[in-house]
Amino acid sequence: MDQDAFRKTYREINERSCVYEKSLLSRHCGCSQAKKICIAEREGVHCVSDEAQEQCIELLENLRKQARFALKSNNDQEVLPHGKAMRLQVGGLRGLYLATHPESDSSPECVEDVHGLISQAKQLFKGLENLPYQLLIKQVAAYQGRHRGKRET
Repeated sequence: MDQDAFRKTYREINERSCVYEKSLLSRHCGCSQAKKICIAEREGVHCVSDEAQEQCIELLENLRKQARFALKSNNDQEVLPHGKAMRLQVGGLRGLYLATHPESDSSPECVEDVHGLISQAKQLFKGLENLPYQLLIKQVAAYQGRHRGKRET
């Protein structure tokens, strides 16, 4: 299946795609509101709740505005490359975990429930705009994705 046909079919089938799809598919997190779908031997993630999707979008938009320096990106509207999107998603969730679990020494490798964590943070800090973004941005900056191995020649 060519890439354009796949994207078109994907948008038709998955009208409410998960904004944390990259992180979910790479097993850095899970979510109680996510449902995996398969199209032409590829996986995608569908969000089962409008409210959950809106909450995730709000968090990612706030994070992206706050993390411009860490991501070396000035334009909030451009599509982030995969590596930067992963830093924002995974690092942001790990920072959010630390903000909601101050007794914890380190963040988990895998955040079990994105929706639950964001809901907990929203309640604890009385809204996503009140999150301690400095702590979240530290985790965004610290996150390092998978490193490519050297090829043997």
